[in-house]
Amino acid sequence: MDVSSSREDHGREPREERATAAARKAAARMSALPAHSTVSGNAYRQLWLMAAVAVLAMSVWFATAAVVPSLISAWGISPADASWLTNSVQVGFVAGAVLSAVVNLADRVRISLLIAASATVAGASTLLVPLFARGILVALPLRFLTGFALAGVYPPGAKLIASWFQTGRGLAMAVLIGALALGSGTPELANGIGTLPWRGVLIVTAALAFVAALVALRLREGPCLQRGARFRPAYVLEMFADRRQRRINFGYYGHMWELYAFWTWLPAYLSASLGAWHAGTDGRVTVGLVAFATIGVAGAAGSLIGGGAARRLGSERVAMWAMVASGACASISGLIFGAAPWLLVPLLGIWGMAAIADSAQFTAALSDASDVRYVGTALTAQMATGFLIAIATIQLLPIAADGIGWRWALEVLALGPAGGALAMRGLVRKSGDAVPVVVEIPRANDG
Repeated sequence: MDVSSSREDHGREPREERATAAARKAAARMSALPAHSTVSGNAYRQLWLMAAVAVLAMSVWFATAAVVPSLISAWGISPADASWLTNSVQVGFVAGAVLSAVVNLADRVRISLLIAASATVAGASTLLVPLFARGILVALPLRFLTGFALAGVYPPGAKLIASWFQTGRGLAMAVLIGALALGSGTPELANGIGTLPWRGVLIVTAALAFVAALVALRLREGPCLQRGARFRPAYVLEMFADRRQRRINFGYYGHMWELYAFWTWLPAYLSASLGAWHAGTDGRVTVGLVAFATIGVAGAAGSLIGGGAARRLGSERVAMWAMVASGACASISGLIFGAAPWLLVPLLGIWGMAAIADSAQFTAALSDASDVRYVGTALTAQMATGFLIAIATIQLLPIAADGIGWRWALEVLALGPAGGALAMRGLVRKSGDAVPVVVEIPRANDG
């Protein structure tokens, strides 16, 4: 018997089995969809409407993060205390998303009405902070409610976009995530373009959420809308028993270790860096504009670039290299601290693009790897755990800054992309075997 031939056959069989399993999974997805192979003008209209809703409504997420120095002064709180104003939004979002998945809320309520109502609640809870909060104890439950409400905006919005795009979902999802990034940076823009007090910044973002609710009423569900399957918590154990799904999740956790803490504390890092570059500089306008450019503009661009690259290279490969790039940026953040703006700003822009370029790709990879019947359960578990990790790093950075200063504090974020890239490295095939994965938002419980 030819030993080399036997080894080749032994190596070929697992590859063929994986290819067969992937083909069966793809066939199962396609058989569940109606035959709408072309993307209509209505689909693009709904995509841009939903993107507008995301930009406007998500502006309330980081509304308090944009005015942390003012809140520290007005309320006499520490930076660690102030971090809970963002963390409470994270906790609320996780709670809202899990509850929505358990009760299949997006299947019980028309999506446009759900998004409009949720945006209204998010705006109202944000508006109540400048009107009634005189300290953090009143603000925290209101911020929790904001996050809880936003869980009725973004995940149902992703489901609505999926109902219009049977083909081209990858790029459509990248547009939506880019809009989320742009909206997340909007409070920094409001804080940087004028002399608004902190109450004014929150009132502006609340007003934007109310406008989002009005725009959401024009949203319509598409012809490919699928009803969700029952949420199955037991599948989470099966998911982590599977090597590919486990590695994708670990990659996502590395991504979340970095992203939201970077967005939350970028203004503090920028302010300290500008002060080190030119002592006594009043950098509120510069900080606001650079933070908006990094989080919003560069983030939106990075999402679109990542979505386009995934069509050629595959989601897992794009996610891995995006984390390599963002981890490298985090690792040199201490070295560029205090640098002149002409050097600092472009490097932060690259970091802003890389930090979110992998976001949609983790959704894509896990959607492809998980059991088609429980994709919604898998994505809900992935997202919930990831946001809980983000809470830890948002809380950790101001503590680190107290000990080692803002020059080196953001270096901590490099740990997440480093670990995430290592997890994804084991899944990336040789370049000749790369199989592009197109983002497909599942119909089961992803909203």
